[in-house]
Amino acid sequence: MKIQFSRSTQVRFEAKAYLIFDRAVLTGIPLTDNEATYALKQFEENELVIVNRYSELIFIAFADPLKSEGVFLEQCRKRGNEISGILRKEKISDIDIIIPSANPKTGLALAEGLALGSYQFLKYRSATDKKRWNLEKINLAGSDVSKTEIDLLAILIEAVFMARDLVNEPASHLNALKLAENFESMGKVAGFTTEIFHKDRIEALKMGGLLAVNLGSIDPPTFSVMEWKPADAKNTKPIVLVGKGVVFDTGGLSLKPTKDSMDSMKCDMAGSAVVASVMYFAAKSRLPLHLVALVPSTDNRPDGNAYAPGDVIYMHSGQTVEVLNTDAEGRLILADALSFAKDYHPELVIDVATLTGSAAMAIGQHGIVGMGNAGAQTFQALKQSGENVYERVVEFPLWEEYGESIKSDIADMKNIGAREGGAISAGMFLEKFVDYPWIHLDIAGPAFLTTSDHYRTKGGTASGVRLLIDFLKNMA
Repeated sequence: MKIQFSRSTQVRFEAKAYLIFDRAVLTGIPLTDNEATYALKQFEENELVIVNRYSELIFIAFADPLKSEGVFLEQCRKRGNEISGILRKEKISDIDIIIPSANPKTGLALAEGLALGSYQFLKYRSATDKKRWNLEKINLAGSDVSKTEIDLLAILIEAVFMARDLVNEPASHLNALKLAENFESMGKVAGFTTEIFHKDRIEALKMGGLLAVNLGSIDPPTFSVMEWKPADAKNTKPIVLVGKGVVFDTGGLSLKPTKDSMDSMKCDMAGSAVVASVMYFAAKSRLPLHLVALVPSTDNRPDGNAYAPGDVIYMHSGQTVEVLNTDAEGRLILADALSFAKDYHPELVIDVATLTGSAAMAIGQHGIVGMGNAGAQTFQALKQSGENVYERVVEFPLWEEYGESIKSDIADMKNIGAREGGAISAGMFLEKFVDYPWIHLDIAGPAFLTTSDHYRTKGGTASGVRLLIDFLKNMA
């Protein structure tokens, strides 16, 4: 689905949305006296009021400017999502958002929440079962936002929808090869290059982690290299993004045992969807940064020759890993990619992965676990971007004591440590494969939801896309 954004000084559609920042003041909204009295009464208990004139719907949304800027803008996105739900119910596809001159960013945030909340994954619905509504047009009425801002918002929404589509795609229709081919198609549309390494190339590169995880699969692995290198790039050394691409995770021979533990494991490639969608935004918006994205991809299944607990594998880096749990597979394929990233002499590497249940248990679905060695200034910039787009990052420590639990008696390291602090020991494992500024983002909590969380719709959320786009835009 694709939404058309426009900018006009005139209102165009039967649905109109206004923002107010004081529940008692409706200045500038064309209401009759009776309508104004009704709206003010409704605002005593509500944050969104609807005036239904039958020929048109007028939405009036309240956001509290006394909150921090991040929370304030998030309120606007949430009001936009509420409006989206009402438009769906009323089968209305077009809406004007009247930009408040006092704070134009709030109008953009309202539009963002409205668009994101309209997402639907209908690919496998029969024609008779598809929902009969799509949001088609959003017009930002007023002269207080630029065409560039609106164009960037439109590309952002496209990127998020692409990531959600990939995560929601079932493994029966998305193996490692098809995932890589999707990246290639995205690159052709947006303008970045894609090179797909197949099994023979992966073997030549001695990516033992990726090859081990793939042993139980009937489908071969892939390793995708995406690159956006504009002539006006402001960085002399590239920023490298690494995304976990496990298209389905059974746990391998360490089979996931509990109820519901495997039902949503098509989402275990969410990190790869995030980095590819960020590349799409960067290329389509012509972001002046040299970016590379790396995606190791396979499924993880318990077939006849599957790798087993007790195995020792040789990694791309030359290090050895004792496998004690085949369900700790994501760190193995990421480690090969992080080692490969050294060839680029990167300015910064950020990996994104649905890596550990521990991260989800620690902070739930409302934040992203981050850790790494990139330094306080870089982490602070990333955290600020998290506040800006409300994909907040919680930094976990990489204290050396956590590394004790991944020491092996027979190899350089084990692939799993203590249960306590499991997200951190996973990060400590990855750190063994980097020698550059690096950040690890564990999106296991927010990447896939069983119920909608406002504009983060049920299923794949694309959590991390908006975070990294904001972070990279600020770097540029």
